[in-house]
Amino acid sequence: MSEYKVNLKINDIPVTVDAGTTVLEAAKKLDFKVPTLCYHTDLCIAGNCRVCVVEQVGAKTLIASCATPVSEGMEIRTNSKLVRQARKHIIELLLSEHNADCTKCYKNGKCELQDLASEYRIGDHAFLDLVGGRLGMVDELSPSIIKDDSKCIRCQRCVKTCAEIQGVSALTVAYKGDRQKISTFLDHPLVEVICTNCGQCVNRCPVGALVEKNYVDEVWDAINDPQKFVVVQTAPAVRVAIGEELGYEPGTRLTGNLVTALKRLGFSSVLDTDFTADLTIIEEGTELLTRLKKVLVEKDDSVKLPMTTSCSPGWIKFIEHFYPDFISHVSSCKSPQQMFGALAKTYYAQKKGIKPESMVVVSIMPCTAKKYEADRPEMRSSGFKDVDYVLTTRELGMMIKQAGVNFQNLDESPYDSIMGESTGAGVIFGVTGGVMEAALRTVYEIVTGREVPFNNLNVVPVRGMEGVREATLKIEGCQPEWDFLEGVELRTVVAHGLANARKVMQAVKEGKSEYHFIEIMACPGGCLGGGGQPIPTNPEIREKRAKAIYCEDENLPIRKSHENPEVQLVYEDFLGSPNSHLAHQLLHTHYTERERF
Repeated sequence: MSEYKVNLKINDIPVTVDAGTTVLEAAKKLDFKVPTLCYHTDLCIAGNCRVCVVEQVGAKTLIASCATPVSEGMEIRTNSKLVRQARKHIIELLLSEHNADCTKCYKNGKCELQDLASEYRIGDHAFLDLVGGRLGMVDELSPSIIKDDSKCIRCQRCVKTCAEIQGVSALTVAYKGDRQKISTFLDHPLVEVICTNCGQCVNRCPVGALVEKNYVDEVWDAINDPQKFVVVQTAPAVRVAIGEELGYEPGTRLTGNLVTALKRLGFSSVLDTDFTADLTIIEEGTELLTRLKKVLVEKDDSVKLPMTTSCSPGWIKFIEHFYPDFISHVSSCKSPQQMFGALAKTYYAQKKGIKPESMVVVSIMPCTAKKYEADRPEMRSSGFKDVDYVLTTRELGMMIKQAGVNFQNLDESPYDSIMGESTGAGVIFGVTGGVMEAALRTVYEIVTGREVPFNNLNVVPVRGMEGVREATLKIEGCQPEWDFLEGVELRTVVAHGLANARKVMQAVKEGKSEYHFIEIMACPGGCLGGGGQPIPTNPEIREKRAKAIYCEDENLPIRKSHENPEVQLVYEDFLGSPNSHLAHQLLHTHYTERERF
């Protein structure tokens, strides 16, 4: 907080703020709403759309409140006749270049431009319709994201998101003037460029120009087909965000209500991705210990450290494009979603006496990249497509509304048995640092026979919303089998957002940092801030979701993955042992070097 204060008046009300505060932020302090489109709390200020203009007494022109810092004695009018008229004309100009077929738009009812048009009572177009040749310019080739240029208002939120938060720059501004458009490299489809499918652009697009690929109708068809047995799995971050689609405050925990709603929708069995999150920890933890032994004891140069997690499909595609030389450092474990699909069509199908060809596996995920991941050719180890359809949290909210389910009156239900039981360690996969924390809880106990030396199992050093967080854990009092780790300081790092991933990987590549284990999540805050989560998603909302996930963890009776009885059972009945031949066949995979252009 700045020690210098600035005094000004907004609509004749005095206010004192820190120097450097924008007029927009000062107005918010007095609860005056100033409309915005290009502005977003996660992004650098752009001042592109000018919807946020206000009147500064004595100034010759209106000013963009999002991009103008306050000054001493400034007098601002946020709602003068001149301001209202200017905003109305700006909105009309945006609509003249926007395909406003709202009733057919996926964002209908949740479009920021639509809200402003309604608020300012925009009727017949005052300007010529300039959508013209952009009609029909829709890129639907990606399994994750649809890009519709006819709906784009060129606010550039998506461009800034891809560059600033993700460091990918798959989207950019091309041409100038009336020909300006948001484009990709050589205007190729998203599926052919370095897009990581993370969906962060979708989460920040104010209109329907970027939306997720919708599979709701296909899932309804499967549910209504009497020949199909439809299994659904729910990711940890969904249970603390679905409420936002249904009228609840951000961060409301609704696990039991979610299960009941899915049963009412007609799914044959409701199971939990957290089960395979626990399984991932066993497989990944075993892989980490194996790598440590081969490097530290056997001096095997073919085995690579640091090992990085592989749960985030956006991160996987990022490393395939940008750091292909480090693919061998990535854990061979599939993500929990894909482990679930492989086991559902083998182990679960055998247990339930169901033919795998008649089973449909549906995932409810906070992530658009999971749609891409499910389509990868490597993800068919069951002999079929392991996960058939991936729905975002938003798509599930749509299904619940379509079915007329009164979510707020639902009782709580438990997940179904076999692949439905999970631990607190599985739940925290939904927040940045969660995979690392869950792994440390298990790996430390396997090696030493004691619980990880943090208060109540909470590995605080890997928690938080800083972009990159390092933590070192000294291993002491090892079991005889692991005595080579005695006194080793296990160096770990956690990063979320791909721009931060780049910082970590660049430091490793240049030899500036040495780690044993790296966790990277593609999205800000981890999965809870995923591209398929309810909109808006901002720092405050991400904090509330994270708090809910940690609360869920602390209220579960089992909080360590290796103590999950259903995970123990799947090894006894089916897999044999961690990293066994069958486990590798079903639960592990490989990744592919991809070109950058």
